[in-house]
Amino acid sequence: MIRAGRDCPLDYRLAADAFAAEPLFDCQSLYVVGGLYGNRQALAAVQQRLAAEPNARVVFNGDAHWFDRDPAIFQQIEQGLSTHLALRGNVETELGRAVESGAGCGCAYPSSVDDALVERSNAIQLQLNSTVQGLPGMAERLAARPSTALVSVGGQRVAISHGDEQSLAGWSCSRESLSQPERQQRLDAWLHATDLRVLATSHTCSAVALNLAHGALINNGAAGLPNFAGGRYGLLSRIATTPHAAALYRCQRDGLFIEALPLNYDHAAFLADFDRQWPAHSPAALSYRSRILGHLTDRPEAALLAGFSLCQSLCALEALNG
Repeated sequence: MIRAGRDCPLDYRLAADAFAAEPLFDCQSLYVVGGLYGNRQALAAVQQRLAAEPNARVVFNGDAHWFDRDPAIFQQIEQGLSTHLALRGNVETELGRAVESGAGCGCAYPSSVDDALVERSNAIQLQLNSTVQGLPGMAERLAARPSTALVSVGGQRVAISHGDEQSLAGWSCSRESLSQPERQQRLDAWLHATDLRVLATSHTCSAVALNLAHGALINNGAAGLPNFAGGRYGLLSRIATTPHAAALYRCQRDGLFIEALPLNYDHAAFLADFDRQWPAHSPAALSYRSRILGHLTDRPEAALLAGFSLCQSLCALEALNG
């Protein structure tokens, strides 16, 4: 029996050959946007980034929806995604089902996450289910999205998964998991065997970056939420043949710059949207409002496990955020 919010349905498992096909496209600059979470101000900030770098491609890496229980905002997010490649996260996968799987939010939270947070996430998913049920054809649209993508940047193969290399909602690309030497060895062996230079993920809502012998892992944490202490910006992963001046941290390998960039969205407008949709004592307010306000203890350097370095732009960003 599946425990809602704790266990993965069998169809979350990725095929062994999920990244064996030819890349969908080749580009010189790629943005990976995981965990937009229904933040339309963050979406507008992504669009501004792309306007400043018009030849860049973008992949929305799942969980584009979460706080957008308002049907108008949900549809606005969908409109913004419509001209780009969008993958299914666990949120979209469960919203797209014709029959409930029993997985709740599909987050597959590990035992380190307390039961109250899991229950609140399941409650948020139920609210979103109601939103989607009132939008004809939306569930089918979400269900049709792929769970993974293989692309090429500067001729180097880049894999994109919402969770990890094995599961749509896997936690093996969390900071805690990747801190273990055995896990690093397994990931490096997989990157080597599949001829991949980068694996870009999100899902865990906590940023992490790791450069190994045969490839690199970058997890952007969340594009639609603050990730670090005092900050009111999301994070994007950028993989490109040239560096970006605004990068917070990066590594360079095989002709690629693999970076985390801040996504500076309109905080006041997002907070107003959030409070209107999720008033005090609602499940989303209890789980996320403090984080939206930047009440975090995590620092950017804590995300860097090996092979990545902080950039000078971090100092300017910290000064801007006070």
